[in-house]
Amino acid sequence: MKALLTLLLLTLGLGVSAQHQHKTDPASTKSSSDTTMKMDHSKMDHSKMQSMQMDDMPMMTSQFSRSLPMNRDGSGTSWQPDESPINAYMIHGKKWMTMIHGNIFFRYNNQDLFNGGSRGKYKFDAPNWLMGMTQRKVGEHGLFSINTMFSLDAFLVGNGGYPLLYQTGESYKGNKLVDKQHPHDLFSELSVAYTQQLSKASDLYFSFGYPGEPALGPPVFMHRLSAMSNPDAPLSHHYADATHITFGVATLGFRVDNFKIEGSTFKGREPDEFRYGFDPMKFDSYSVRLSYNPSRQWALQVSNGWIHSPEEIEPQQNVKRFTASAIHTKMLSDDSYVSTTLVYGQNHYSDNGKTLPSALLESTLQLSKTAIYGKYEFVRKDADELDLEDHHTGYNPNYNINAFTLGINRTLGQFIKNTDLRAGVQGTLNVSPSALNYLYGSAPVGLEVYLRISPSIMKMNMKSKHHDMMMDM
Repeated sequence: MKALLTLLLLTLGLGVSAQHQHKTDPASTKSSSDTTMKMDHSKMDHSKMQSMQMDDMPMMTSQFSRSLPMNRDGSGTSWQPDESPINAYMIHGKKWMTMIHGNIFFRYNNQDLFNGGSRGKYKFDAPNWLMGMTQRKVGEHGLFSINTMFSLDAFLVGNGGYPLLYQTGESYKGNKLVDKQHPHDLFSELSVAYTQQLSKASDLYFSFGYPGEPALGPPVFMHRLSAMSNPDAPLSHHYADATHITFGVATLGFRVDNFKIEGSTFKGREPDEFRYGFDPMKFDSYSVRLSYNPSRQWALQVSNGWIHSPEEIEPQQNVKRFTASAIHTKMLSDDSYVSTTLVYGQNHYSDNGKTLPSALLESTLQLSKTAIYGKYEFVRKDADELDLEDHHTGYNPNYNINAFTLGINRTLGQFIKNTDLRAGVQGTLNVSPSALNYLYGSAPVGLEVYLRISPSIMKMNMKSKHHDMMMDM
């Protein structure tokens, strides 16, 4: 825990130092055709801008286009709405521009508050992640970027994961992780990308990660604005966005205006239980994704993946994964917004021929210092997925699972500059299938109380239309 706080403090120190250097370095404030976002100074609150030390700063573009705003970047190469605000620290150099952001929850997590069943556990832990992105322009039309993501989950959560009723996916010490969310690897992303601008309306890019994220699914839950206040992974994580940590992935993408088509080859096997190292690299799986942002407030995607042997404990099983999602984000003021995500995901399993679906609806209303958020989940899991199958009889029924979550948090203050400290609480009502009442009870209730530390929203009042925000290349 001390190590992560130290890393966050060092990160903040770098950000503040770079911002101070930019304020006193004339070379960093000059007007240039490389400045990618115009700021509407007539509408800005200059007192707030001064507190953020961001007046006249050149802004980062998307990691994969010199013509798109950085706000569009989700995890990996995915898209989110252009109107998405950014919680991050910015570091501006003469050639490189860097953004660092992250999240850590210090929490008490009880998955069966009233002890209605035997599978709900409680734990004190601290789910967390820290991400850095840096980029520089190459010549007149090129863009080179580096992305990193780290997590101390294995240390602050444990290799066995944290309690989460009905969650499944991955294994530990030869057993399936059931009713637990697995921790993420220390090295969750180390990737590089090069983009060649073909015109103002089109780009061609290549990305390589070890580890990285293929073109499959929506932005992963921890990077979605609609889910960022919730410490838990969705129950449908392994139906939609679990491939975000893949030890070996190469992606080729092509953008025309607000459409993008991309394909990836990657390692299908999910990370092993040794969370501090690197798994062997393979390229045995494939995916394709089509993305479309019809306006500044919407991001749509549909994708399909052919995943080879994702689970170490069931090596003969292959999965075909289909996902579709819609994200809507609307800014209400410079520090208030509403963001909603709808995700459908399904897995088709090669060993038994089953297709198991899931649906997720999540939303966050951020009103200055107070966030109110909720989530509804439906997921169909069979007895084998829940480690209940009777292998002697082959009895493997399906179970429909529903879960409702409602939470609230409030900013207590900034204990260091541009870093929010929030206190929050959330409750979850799980509706158990009647056949599983003997294990879970009929409606187990989960409760979580937490402190959350994350960067503040960067307050940049920019013009409403995307193309008005761009200067000529």
